[in-house]
Amino acid sequence: MTIARTERLIIRPWRDDDLPAFAALNADPAVMEHFPATLDRADSDALADRIRAAADVDSGIGFWAVEVPGVAPFIGFVGLRRVGPEMPFAPAVEIGWRLARDRWGHGYASEAARAMLAVGFGRCGLAEIVAFTVPANARSQAVMRRLGMTRDAAADFEHPALPAGHPLRLHVLYRLTAAAAGW
Repeated sequence: MTIARTERLIIRPWRDDDLPAFAALNADPAVMEHFPATLDRADSDALADRIRAAADVDSGIGFWAVEVPGVAPFIGFVGLRRVGPEMPFAPAVEIGWRLARDRWGHGYASEAARAMLAVGFGRCGLAEIVAFTVPANARSQAVMRRLGMTRDAAADFEHPALPAGHPLRLHVLYRLTAAAAGW
């Protein structure tokens, strides 16, 4: 089964053989620079289990494996998920991605995210999709802008999962409406 396909990528449900590559990217300090910590294999596998359990193949909502056919069977994930009620802008659906460092700079994040925007606005009929990250994460913010997302500076927030004073607590919020995206 395929969630989405682009010219270069397949976005699909996870397989057990994705887990070693997922663990490697979660253990990479550069990939995890804007997260509280790198993950060891057990924590990475537990995260993959949570991601897989939350995915809904029928709607396309979920974080999905990204594959480059004939090149790499797993380079990371991309997808959509409903944010928790503790988020100050809830209810909302966010778009997110995480790719292995050796796959950065090839346009894969933007390409995969565009495919997921089509799933969100098309198949799911969403009116808006959001994205967020820490202010220092210039690479992710560049992807957000390439997707046509606009920063909503008035809605920047402190992430409720991080304690007061944590250096990664402040997050910037980007938004894209279906109308602005041409849906």
